[in-house]
Amino acid sequence: MNLFRKKSVSSGASTSSLNKVLGAFDLTMLGIGAIIGTGIFVLTGVAAAEYAGPALILSFIIAGLACTFAALCYSEFASMIPQAGSAYTYSYVAFGELIAWILGWDMVLEYGLASSAVASGWSGYFQSLLAGFGVHLPTALTSAIDPAKGTFIDLPAVCIVLLVTFILTRGVKESAKLNTVMVIIKLAVVLLFIAVGVWYVEPANWTPFMPMGFSGVTAGAAVVVFAYFGFDAVSTAAEEVKNPQRNLPIGIISALAVCTILYIVVSLILTGIVPFGQLDVKDPVAFALNFIGQDWAAGFISLGAIIGITTVLMVMMFGQTRLFYSISRDGLLPKKMSKVHAKTQVPVVSTWVTGGLVAVFAGLIPLNKLAELTNIGTLFAFSTVSLGILVLRKTQPDLKRGFKTPFVPVVPVLAVVFCIYLMLQLSAFTWQGFVIWLVIGLVIYTTYGYKNSLLNQNKIIDKEKHKSA
Repeated sequence: MNLFRKKSVSSGASTSSLNKVLGAFDLTMLGIGAIIGTGIFVLTGVAAAEYAGPALILSFIIAGLACTFAALCYSEFASMIPQAGSAYTYSYVAFGELIAWILGWDMVLEYGLASSAVASGWSGYFQSLLAGFGVHLPTALTSAIDPAKGTFIDLPAVCIVLLVTFILTRGVKESAKLNTVMVIIKLAVVLLFIAVGVWYVEPANWTPFMPMGFSGVTAGAAVVVFAYFGFDAVSTAAEEVKNPQRNLPIGIISALAVCTILYIVVSLILTGIVPFGQLDVKDPVAFALNFIGQDWAAGFISLGAIIGITTVLMVMMFGQTRLFYSISRDGLLPKKMSKVHAKTQVPVVSTWVTGGLVAVFAGLIPLNKLAELTNIGTLFAFSTVSLGILVLRKTQPDLKRGFKTPFVPVVPVLAVVFCIYLMLQLSAFTWQGFVIWLVIGLVIYTTYGYKNSLLNQNKIIDKEKHKSA
């Protein structure tokens, strides 16, 4: 039983039937679309109030460093193996099938829960906007199942997921164009907050700077790493990129650089305007503008947040569909999920399966606890990919690399150390959920995936050819 059989770098690329239409600008916008959203509009307040206080800026720097080191490793892989599937595909080449499946299954959890959590956040902002016009949904339809509050389903979350799913089935170029328009609006809204808010900063609000100590800063970093997750989604688009060796690294690193700068500036202004203890609200950026009496700007921010969170949802669900496509193409999930529509060149079955699962989670399950599971999955993927760079530099040094991670082995080692350190800051509940999910994945692999794997089928064909010869 060969659990660690590996794919070659060339396998899969030639069989791709996806449409190569994305350039470096599209990828940068895709990355910003995924990164700027829930992190800046929702998580900044919670992380400041509960963990880091004004030292939230340090939490973002630590999380940003971890992600920068990982992004440099992702960029080398993306330029070397421009195939859909991101960390799953890279692990298949570096470590073999079992590790690739574990990572792929981990990323299904990561993308699925991230999309569901984002849809729930979208629903909160959307309902706030409706309330501003005096419109209120029936209580039963406003949130996930909670008999104490009389809620049964989060209807707005389900509706936005199904709408995004439909948009994604129209084709990747159309989705990318819509994403670019929404990203430009979102960046304008963030810059509006900076331009208005900077004049109301009270330096006294920055003291005490680190109210919960350094442990609060690192716990905050483990929470806000969710805010950086989007660059992973850029690499899942690899098979739809023109000149991937050049454009993928540009897209990944540009998106991360722009977003890190904006996060640092926004968190500084936010904690400078409002005493950090009052920031534990679901719309901290709009709340801060209301706090200083700039209600007109707060309205724009709420609208921008809805648009911003929509782009995050779109890119997260895009990433999940391409992951299912890639795993299915390798035979580890049913073949129907890698079937591509003749006209739109989109994996339609994967897209609707993703939409259905995310809609169920977002509509029925309260995700306050499960959001942490997204972070543990993300950090696990980042550290495995970074380790893969060290392995391939040793085992396959002659592979063509369009981009090389600088300062190897220092950068990959730092990525692994930062990611594992942040994983250890997460709660016991998160670790238990993560382990249970991986056990379920191993059961699926041993009962279905190993037998149906394309590498296994090829082995059987080779054996039969050998016998007949």
